[in-house]
Amino acid sequence: MTAFSIVLLAMIAAFLGMRLYSVLGKRTGHEQEPVLPRREERTAPTPLRLDDADVAPAPRDAAADASNLVYEPAAEAGLRALLASDRHFDAGRFMEGAEAAYRMILEAYWAGDRDTLRDLCDDDSYQAFADAIAAREASGERLDNRLVGIDSTKIVAVEVGRSEARITVRYQADISAVTRDADGKVIAGSLSDAVPTTDLWTFRRTLGSSDPNWLLDEAETA
Repeated sequence: MTAFSIVLLAMIAAFLGMRLYSVLGKRTGHEQEPVLPRREERTAPTPLRLDDADVAPAPRDAAADASNLVYEPAAEAGLRALLASDRHFDAGRFMEGAEAAYRMILEAYWAGDRDTLRDLCDDDSYQAFADAIAAREASGERLDNRLVGIDSTKIVAVEVGRSEARITVRYQADISAVTRDADGKVIAGSLSDAVPTTDLWTFRRTLGSSDPNWLLDEAETA
């Protein structure tokens, strides 16, 4: 995978919760979330190389320095293993794509945009989203959710196998969630109150594949 292609990260009410728990994880009562940009929307951010200096352990007496890293210290060994398998992997670029993916996937689910979800999720995750959307449509309900802001994103775990890499990202965000009935009446939630949310999303990619995209594999609320 080239340095440019890493940018191309092709990066849920009780019924919905039960349908999505096994693949997307349980939520906190608000269907939530971004997302890997569509291929035509992706641009190249400023590179952040995972060279020896970038992945060196944060000084124990420098919490401020550690908070500026795009990964938790516990993920360092996995990142080194990934870099050994793919010398073009760039953690900074991956995180920019993963943050965009978080937003896009949530907004696509809320809007019932199956095409976008198909591009950004693996088969199981996509099917869980599609089933939940179908159930919502059948009941005549719609979501009026808004991602108010993403406070932080960090890589918390990296697994590298013989043929696949998996990266887990922790998102801390504020989300306003409202569910409306077929007549547009609010039946749950409030747009005036943003709920702090912590999500753990795992993306995967086949190593050595000609497809440069990372797909959403799992999602859960921490």
